[in-house]
Amino acid sequence: MALNRLFTRLIELLIQRIKAAPDYRLDPDLDGTALVGIVWRRGWALLRGLWRAWRLGARGLPLFVGRRVRIHHGRRVRLGRGVTLDDDVTIDALSRRGVAIGDNVSIGRYTIIECTGVISNLGEGFEIGADSNLGDYNYVGAAGGVRIGRNVLIGQRVSFHSENHLFDRVDAPIRAQGVIRRGIVVEDDCWLGAGVIVTDGVTIGRGGVVAAGSVVTHDVAPYNVVGGAPARFIRSRLPDLKTQEA
Repeated sequence: MALNRLFTRLIELLIQRIKAAPDYRLDPDLDGTALVGIVWRRGWALLRGLWRAWRLGARGLPLFVGRRVRIHHGRRVRLGRGVTLDDDVTIDALSRRGVAIGDNVSIGRYTIIECTGVISNLGEGFEIGADSNLGDYNYVGAAGGVRIGRNVLIGQRVSFHSENHLFDRVDAPIRAQGVIRRGIVVEDDCWLGAGVIVTDGVTIGRGGVVAAGSVVTHDVAPYNVVGGAPARFIRSRLPDLKTQEA
């Protein structure tokens, strides 16, 4: 038992150092066997990260890279410290601004970040701030530019579409009529639930919450909670506005 406690404490201290979070604690019900398995998987991810760090412009270690991760145009990728790219992530950074991933960002399994659809019209690129995450099976279409702030929580199967096809003419195929790009912005400290779709031109203000399964077609004001398809105002998170609504 003493050895297990010592091992757990060492891992806890290591995570605190990596995350720069001195108050981080492991769950007391996490047994030693489970923790060894986690450390084993993370250790292999760290080794893969060491191998790739110099090619991906990582600003600092550690970098955790899962299995079958594919990076295209890696010279246009900039990675912060403590980034995790989980299994089967694909990043295609071909674009004007490339891909910038902040410190301690986690990119979930099977997530795709695609910055350019056609090479006749390069996309703008993608940026995500420190301590944010993309959940499993996310899709980021960053042709029009997608910028996500710090401390943003994003659930599974969320998609961002920062480009729209023009279709006003009926005498020409839609694919020949061009596109419009306005970009997407998700400000700091937001939470997007599972299955959310965010369309081009949308800004989700600081502290905004989007309910699972919503389709966001218009801006979300700071600290508002929205939901539905299309997403509509539900309530404000601000105490003074809560009082007025009551």
